[in-house]
Amino acid sequence: MTHLLNDPSRRAFAASCALGLTVPMGSRAATATAPGAATASKSPVVITASPGRSALPTPRKLTPRERQWARIAWAYFAKNTDAKSGLPGSVENYPSGTLWDMGSYLLALNAAHQLGLIDGKEFDRRATAALNGLGTLGLFDKQFPNKAYNTQTLKMTDYTNAPTGRGIGWSAIDVGRMVLALHALGRQHPQHAKQAKAVTALWRPQHIVRDGELVGGRVDKDGATEPVQEGRLGYEQYAAKAFALIGLKANKALDYTRQMALVDVEGVKVAYDRRSPAEFGAHNYVISEPYVLDGLEFGWDATSRELAWRVFLAQQRRFERTGVLTAVTEDHLDKKPHFVYNTVYSSGKVWNTITDTGADASAYRCLAVKAAFGWYALIGNDYTRKLIEAVAPLNDPTRGWLGGLYEATKQPNKSINANTNAVVLQSLAFIENGPLLRRAAKAAVKA
Repeated sequence: MTHLLNDPSRRAFAASCALGLTVPMGSRAATATAPGAATASKSPVVITASPGRSALPTPRKLTPRERQWARIAWAYFAKNTDAKSGLPGSVENYPSGTLWDMGSYLLALNAAHQLGLIDGKEFDRRATAALNGLGTLGLFDKQFPNKAYNTQTLKMTDYTNAPTGRGIGWSAIDVGRMVLALHALGRQHPQHAKQAKAVTALWRPQHIVRDGELVGGRVDKDGATEPVQEGRLGYEQYAAKAFALIGLKANKALDYTRQMALVDVEGVKVAYDRRSPAEFGAHNYVISEPYVLDGLEFGWDATSRELAWRVFLAQQRRFERTGVLTAVTEDHLDKKPHFVYNTVYSSGKVWNTITDTGADASAYRCLAVKAAFGWYALIGNDYTRKLIEAVAPLNDPTRGWLGGLYEATKQPNKSINANTNAVVLQSLAFIENGPLLRRAAKAAVKA
């Protein structure tokens, strides 16, 4: 490995397909109680439980209103799944996607079946079609899944959805999400287990986990394949947990404390990745999404539960201080720059909103629908109920959930995309059934 790089392709790629537009590809002023008061010692950080931290809620039946929210989220996939390939695009009416987006579809499909939005026959039809499509994907250097595909033709593409014979590289983080989705599918639905395992084996995941790290790949300026360490705190551990499901131990990547530092945000000691953009060329975004997904799917471990709580609590505290509802994560936009990282902390700044190149995008900070739903499912306190009421109108019942609400203008971010709607479905399935992989384990025992 010659570089340290945080290159989850789905996030960089997103700018090229928001609203069906193509733009040049990039890579992936706020206040706090003590701005810039970061602790970045190379000694391991000790994390202890916060007082008042919420426990995971007990599963309960959805209300009629919540079930309607699930139907709205499923509408995205009902409308945007290609009949021939069996896979949806990452953004409404645009046939391009990454393995992360495709994995999100499998997870949304599972949630829709769990919630009774589709019956077993429709689930099996869609799962088989998706697995057939995934099994025919071209491979970068004939070895690993490419970073982007045309979801109609299933051909490898660059970030503008133009075909490329060789491909442009692979993302370990994206492969990890798909590995998790396929594992859960096979465990909960044994009739698809053999095909799901066969698809996973095609992608040589044992060569993506190397020396305890997650390794992605890109093409360097001379056209050579360049392996790179991939992932930063949050996403790195999430993907490493996914690979562990199939027996691949990325022990360095799994370790939350190895590259962890702390920063004071709204009086909360929030964990961030101390590998700085200036030194390593990759931004260390602290956002809701990896912690939300870890909770919804794995049910959190002792460390991720505490880190997630702190990320959440900082957002709640910002609301308490400013009156501005806050649920931030990465997100598609309905206008240029088309994709931003709404962060709790990144690149030395709290409440920093930036593009994948690090350009300021604070004018586009959003209250994110998927973050609101995720925290509503996982925390379920008065603040998350305020969040959910604020985003509840942000949908089109025939098309799905919008991205969110712009903080500055109070206007909706009208991007409608796969990941937002998948997280909404996963969140609602969690409310009714608990963490996905615990359900999958129980289903496997029954089988």
